[in-house]
Amino acid sequence: MPQNFLVPQRDQQFLMPLDMREWLPEGDLVFVVLDAVDTLDLDAFRCSYRADGHGRAAFDPAMMVALLLYGYCQGERSSRQIERRCLRDVAYRVITGGLHPDHATIARFRAGHEAALGGLFSQVLRLLAAEGMVSLGRVSLDGTKLAGNAAMAANHTLPQIEKMLAEACEIDTAEDARYGTEREDPLPPGIRDWTAGPVGGGP
Repeated sequence: MPQNFLVPQRDQQFLMPLDMREWLPEGDLVFVVLDAVDTLDLDAFRCSYRADGHGRAAFDPAMMVALLLYGYCQGERSSRQIERRCLRDVAYRVITGGLHPDHATIARFRAGHEAALGGLFSQVLRLLAAEGMVSLGRVSLDGTKLAGNAAMAANHTLPQIEKMLAEACEIDTAEDARYGTEREDPLPPGIRDWTAGPVGGGP
């Protein structure tokens, strides 16, 4: 008798429309972040865009705020890594609704709204605490895991967030110097050539 394995059917096409939100557990942090951002006044962000609708469409500030807040709560500071997760991570794809902002757009949004983001992130974290949602996990700030209750209630929450945003800026600057305009960390030529082969891998 042959060995009995469950083999992934990667070429299987879905026959019904999918809702990616169903791929995440109920009460996942991403839903809490989205709900919290929906309660915020984001006029300070929207007023920086043209009111007449002309020009290239911009990503919704609510989506960008939620994307950065969720990424930073996960300990992710790099705009390139956040861009990559928008393609590969279900929670990030739920936030963006299938849109794919590149790392330069993410970094520009953070840099252009840094002061507003600092106060807003502090407001969101305090809102989550007031609603009793801190049991969903721990907030990662400055590379340190802080218990939710302590992080929300501490008077120094805003300085910590400002430091977190500064850290994100430093990482993006270092990666820009290293990778230039590359959208992702470039693969070594040999691996890049191999991945460019037919489906299934190999040249």
